[in-house]
Amino acid sequence: MMRPLGWLALLAAAQPLPVTFRDIAPRAGLRDVIVSGGPAKKYVLEVNGSGTCWLDYDGDGWLDLYLVNGSTLAQLQKKSPPATTNHLYRNNRNGTFTDVTKTAGVAGRGWGFGCVAADYDGDGLPDLLVTNLGPNILYRNLGGGRFEDVTAKAGVGGGPFWHAGAAFGDYDRDGDLDLFVPGYLSFDPLKPELKTCLYRDVEVHACGPMGYCGDPDALYRNNGDGTFTDVTETAGVADKKLYYGFQAVFADFNNDGWPDLLVANDSNPNYLYRNRRDGAFEEVGVQAGIAYSADGKEMSSMGVAVGDYDRDGLQDVFITTFANDNYVLFHNDGDGLFTDVSYAAGVGEATVPNLGWGTFFFDYDNDGWLDLFCANGHVYPEVDAKLTERFRQPLLLFRNLGTGKFREVSGESRLQAIAPQSARAASFADFDNDGDLDVVVSVMDGVPLLLENREGNRGHWLRLKPRGAPSNRMGVGARVKVTAGSNVQYGFMTAGGSYLSSNDPRLHFGLGTATGAVVEIIWPDGQTQRVEAARVDTELTIEQPSSHKVAP
Repeated sequence: MMRPLGWLALLAAAQPLPVTFRDIAPRAGLRDVIVSGGPAKKYVLEVNGSGTCWLDYDGDGWLDLYLVNGSTLAQLQKKSPPATTNHLYRNNRNGTFTDVTKTAGVAGRGWGFGCVAADYDGDGLPDLLVTNLGPNILYRNLGGGRFEDVTAKAGVGGGPFWHAGAAFGDYDRDGDLDLFVPGYLSFDPLKPELKTCLYRDVEVHACGPMGYCGDPDALYRNNGDGTFTDVTETAGVADKKLYYGFQAVFADFNNDGWPDLLVANDSNPNYLYRNRRDGAFEEVGVQAGIAYSADGKEMSSMGVAVGDYDRDGLQDVFITTFANDNYVLFHNDGDGLFTDVSYAAGVGEATVPNLGWGTFFFDYDNDGWLDLFCANGHVYPEVDAKLTERFRQPLLLFRNLGTGKFREVSGESRLQAIAPQSARAASFADFDNDGDLDVVVSVMDGVPLLLENREGNRGHWLRLKPRGAPSNRMGVGARVKVTAGSNVQYGFMTAGGSYLSSNDPRLHFGLGTATGAVVEIIWPDGQTQRVEAARVDTELTIEQPSSHKVAP
């Protein structure tokens, strides 16, 4: 008779090994430091880090990486060419990258914060919008590996404000992408005010955002000729209370076919602008239950993840917050309301000790259920000496159990083996085209992390690349349903999100053991299309049919 220990050994042997990640940034050629002020972090400007964007800028089918860089107060006060630049890394298709920033003409200027990649002019090439402390930059992709700064012509500079996490979306469904840019707070780098405040009875200096005046948000309508018009007031999205906007996302939360707009505000109620379908929005954050957490508190909302984690066809929302507050998972109830299910879903208690930034839903193990990633790091270096909290914090990964609950798997995925970081932005992409999703993390005052997914492609997968016409060329706003056997999943095309970042512009679906799938897509203009995917473990480009009737 076999002893119980033998049965346990057999059971353990039958369990698949966990999916793990390893940092390959140095080997991949990502060695440039992301600067964010001085090490002492005396000012709020120095603690928020900067963004990451994935895009195939040269059209070779392999995703390239754009990293936004900050600066120092001393450099800004010199009013001279910056010592730091943003970085565009071309994917060499062999697990390495080459810095092509100079030849591509996308070095940026000043103190950069966010980026979002999207094809705003419909020519089939991804362009880049970079947000800054000061005027934004719109880089138009010219093809041939070059970009052109068209900010002045396009009219999206935005003025001398602190611009944060922008997003593109076709809110008026006219076939081209509009742009929303949230404003954070008013900070003058030439006359910085050194503040002192208490955090849990510890004297700190990077105080904010409370005590500062907020900067305004802006909505730019795409005119279809390479220019934009500021329609913030007429569209009903003027930030009249001057809340501290961190990240915006366009998403159709009520499935009426029209993109709504979510704005995550730091230490203020979040905005949810419901699309009225007449060129304007109505702010319904409080009524919808997403302005505050379940206990009625304003959140320090940093990063935003949008995805259908329970596969009911509705987009849910996850928001990272400040230390000693849990990160918040809002379940979309399907009737215009959201419910805070953070603790019931298993993501509440585990996040309380952390201070979160970049976050996203992604299926890292290809089992057909969306998991959650969080990048973390404190804003006050002073906590190391006087509190149990730490300035550098570990990465977090939550695996979706398919029951409405998540389980933290940061240890078994080997993310905890990576030293705690001052992590800020994060975004995912299958950069090596091997069928599983990898992650890049921007580290404040350090080199980025490039987390290679080691075993996620053991499950089958399908990658979709919508190509719209007359809808916007990237298909941003499209709703996709994938049926693989008895399993049904939904995906949504977005441009912007996480924290100051853009994820893989292709839709990735884990299929588990399924070897075929049916794809149904609702294009942004309302047209529906059905495609049989007889093969899996492949990328499928879906061209929108040219002859159709547009849904009202």
